[in-house]
Amino acid sequence: MYDIVLTGGRVVDPSQGLDAVTDVAFSDGKVAALGQGLGGKGAKSTRDVSGQVVAPGLIDIHAHVYWGATFLGVEAERVARASGTTTFVDAGSAGAGTFHGFRKLIIEPCPLRIVAFLNISHAGIFGYGPGFMVGESAELRLLHAGACVKAARQHADLICGVKVRLGNNVSELVGIGALDVAVEAAEELGLPVMVHIGAPPPRRKDILDRMRPGDILTHCCRMFPNAATDRERNIRREVEEARERGIVFDVGHGRGSFDFDVARAMVDNGFMPDVLSSDVHVHSIGGPAFDVLVTMSKFLSMGVALSDVVAAATCNPARAIARPELGSLKPGSPGDAVVLAVHEGAFEYRDSLNKTVTGKKRLEPAAMIVGGKWWE
Repeated sequence: MYDIVLTGGRVVDPSQGLDAVTDVAFSDGKVAALGQGLGGKGAKSTRDVSGQVVAPGLIDIHAHVYWGATFLGVEAERVARASGTTTFVDAGSAGAGTFHGFRKLIIEPCPLRIVAFLNISHAGIFGYGPGFMVGESAELRLLHAGACVKAARQHADLICGVKVRLGNNVSELVGIGALDVAVEAAEELGLPVMVHIGAPPPRRKDILDRMRPGDILTHCCRMFPNAATDRERNIRREVEEARERGIVFDVGHGRGSFDFDVARAMVDNGFMPDVLSSDVHVHSIGGPAFDVLVTMSKFLSMGVALSDVVAAATCNPARAIARPELGSLKPGSPGDAVVLAVHEGAFEYRDSLNKTVTGKKRLEPAAMIVGGKWWE
């Protein structure tokens, strides 16, 4: 007997190439079956979700949820209820010296799944406050590959890569050297590096040239300078070459890293970002990013197909963090799903430069299944 069955919904699961009206059953915390007529007497609980979309639980590959210990952190449960996110990937809030507290105080008590990129800075993101920022990558004495490797191995069940932030206000005089230390640690661990690209220096090309297949460039839709597109709206050659080499491109919207003009030019040129993420933190949760579902809605407003938008927040990030069991409704997968309402109308969306786009659709979470249970 199934624990719960969702009936009548449009199941969109790009990991299986599935887009059809069918039922989804859950048992013992996992997806048990897909098909017609799974409800009724064969289920302890049946939920009719007709007229709505059923998708794998969303994965936000760039979030900051070490709340209470870092100024940037927000509460994962609060964001989840607004967005349908069942897996948060914290993007370097904690480093080797602070990750144990993150694990014990935030990750383990949370009913949702949280994994993390470990910041190459021993202290993680520590100097971010109202009206000031001390870039953690600017202090060379805190960039220690050995300490990063040791902590990542101690918490191997939770660490999915190494995070480094680069830019004129975060790596300062250390510059591209911070990336070299992060790559050294990641090579030893056999894990990817997630690279924050800010305003130069370092330059976009210098960053991409050092990145390896499987590494992730976040903030890929940022504005000039260091934008992925040129003045004529073309994809820059080094960006195209990086994708050909296997670099993963992640949106990482945030407060200051998303330009509608760049994003639309990328989409129009057939260069859809591999991953859609929010970079949700204390400065972006109230806009313009809000959460990963709003980011998805923005790409819907640019004409991207629903299946491609869902893929970029489910199976694609799962692949990027080497957790292929996530982001899927295949039987045997973890029992995480989101029921989405697709509203039609005129919806205004805003980017980091305060430019607006009016979209015809908006995604909204109607319900969540977490660990095979209806999540209230």
